[in-house]
Amino acid sequence: MLFTTHYSLLTSHYSLTTYHFSLLTSHLSLTASIPAPLIVLAGPTASGKTSLAIHLAEQLNGEILSCDSVSVYRGLDIGSAKPSLEERTRIPHYGLDWYAPNEEATAGDYARRGRIALADITSRGKLPIVAGGTGLYLRALIEGLAPAPQRDEALRDRLRAREEKRPGSLHRLLTRFDARAAAAIHANDIPKVIRALEMTLLAQAPQTTQWAAGKEALEGYSVLRLGLDPPRALLYERINARAAAMFERGLVEETAAIRAEYGEALRSMGALGYAQASALLRGEITREEAIRAAQQGHRNYAKRQLTWFRREPDMRWLQGFGDAANIQHEALETTLDFLSAANGPYIQSLQEDDKA
Repeated sequence: MLFTTHYSLLTSHYSLTTYHFSLLTSHLSLTASIPAPLIVLAGPTASGKTSLAIHLAEQLNGEILSCDSVSVYRGLDIGSAKPSLEERTRIPHYGLDWYAPNEEATAGDYARRGRIALADITSRGKLPIVAGGTGLYLRALIEGLAPAPQRDEALRDRLRAREEKRPGSLHRLLTRFDARAAAAIHANDIPKVIRALEMTLLAQAPQTTQWAAGKEALEGYSVLRLGLDPPRALLYERINARAAAMFERGLVEETAAIRAEYGEALRSMGALGYAQASALLRGEITREEAIRAAQQGHRNYAKRQLTWFRREPDMRWLQGFGDAANIQHEALETTLDFLSAANGPYIQSLQEDDKA
């Protein structure tokens, strides 16, 4: 009933037929100067982004590009809360399983592959929906990244040695040099901290300042940004429950299997949940301590995500969880309004073609 009601609204109130909707993006070749619609759905971990993205995709003939720095790795399924096979069967997903656990994935890599995925979705007349919580990946995708200094292995070795001698010192150093970059990177994600310091030291300018210069922004799209902002206490309850459930579902076993196949020195194993499971496997902490540490880490990450996304321009905030019926209704109404306004030139052009 909800689909029928809103689809009727889409086709009658906004004068947009099924035929025209499927042609909105494929018509780009004839109307190259008119931007195609792009929906971005952001928010903290455990806020229901996947549920809302699937709902919108099912209602609006969409496909989903995941924007998560852990889900890009194959085999990291439980700890990344990757969409289930059933969900991925219902709606095509991109941005998942792109790299082996021992490969290095960067924001720039994600942006390049993500833009190819967006172009593919758009070319087939589907509505692209970007959903995820990795702010840097989203910014790279939409705004682009500035050219970065080349890797300096000698500098990296010195930074690693410093961190081994004084754990936590690199993140504190990054906070002094580039507070915005430090706020976006977890203190345990040593490879990202090292890269941020490397860029800052080599260029003699903060990493975030470098990002602001010489970027190649995504072109050809009109973007609607939706942000989930559920009540903090309820969000933390969900985070705690989900982190504990990950261990019950086999996070430790999944971590052990990855380490057995690819080794222990993996950047991907620094992700929340996997880092705590790895510490448990090394005998450094108990299972209960690992769960508590993962819960705390995810709560802290949620704070940083909200801080990051509140700085994003033109974010339309939804005050609840993405799997709540009222939030799904609000998100759909907002998206329909956006499609009507953003695609006016498309509709007018298509109607002119029909008359010709």
